[in-house]
Amino acid sequence: MSLAGEPRPAVQRWYSAYVFDLDGTVYLGDRLLPGVFEAIQRIHDRGIPVRYLSNNPTRDISEYLKKLSGLGLRVEPGEVVNTLVSTTTWLRANRPEAVVYPIGEAPLLRALAEAGIQTSDDPARIDIVLASYDRTFEYRKLQIAFDALRFHRRAVLMSTNPDRYCPFPGGRGQPDAASIVAAIEACAEVVCERTFGKPSELMAQIVLGTVAAEAADALMVGDRLATDIAMGIAAGMDTALVLTGDSRREDVDALAVPLRPTFVVERLSDLLPPE
Repeated sequence: MSLAGEPRPAVQRWYSAYVFDLDGTVYLGDRLLPGVFEAIQRIHDRGIPVRYLSNNPTRDISEYLKKLSGLGLRVEPGEVVNTLVSTTTWLRANRPEAVVYPIGEAPLLRALAEAGIQTSDDPARIDIVLASYDRTFEYRKLQIAFDALRFHRRAVLMSTNPDRYCPFPGGRGQPDAASIVAAIEACAEVVCERTFGKPSELMAQIVLGTVAAEAADALMVGDRLATDIAMGIAAGMDTALVLTGDSRREDVDALAVPLRPTFVVERLSDLLPPE
């Protein structure tokens, strides 16, 4: 690990598994980022498992598979985990009888239904207000959350993911789940108790459970220090920040050493050792 201003170490070895964030790391919008195809092809050629993680709860897993395949990447079911998977996994294991009020879009509603999780918009029945990335957010939804949390005082607030915004090509983006959580926290005077997306270690546990690799022998790759890199560090994985998305090199230098990624690379192809 280097100190501020010093060169970052080069990647000198192959890992037993590679875990990639998607938005800002593998693609941006509808295009692969530079070096991605070549890097992932080299990993596949060595028979090393590749997994993909996303905090975006507005896409079904099938949509990710279709998009990645359409971009020319070889991907199979089970290789993509998003926050819909981590959310429903935790709810089924820990609160199977809970009644959930989801503030989210159709993929989240479908995922909850398929997992057998009860949902309701009746504040008197709600046990968990689940805030998510919701481009249909309106005052009615805020009122239901407020009533469940503050008036009936029986519910708790949880969130699918902690992202403040979702990046778009050209630097523009959209407000993400954290903005909706903030609105609910402000009016109901509560604190979000649990978030299921990165940097939650739950996502790392789920994805590592699908590969024959210990955390110490897997590499987490992403473009966001606060989510991708923080999750990898917490899970005991080596981490690589790729400078094609949100975080910048100067952001790394501002961090305390234990919070810095193992590697900082300009593009995904720089992750792999030379032939």
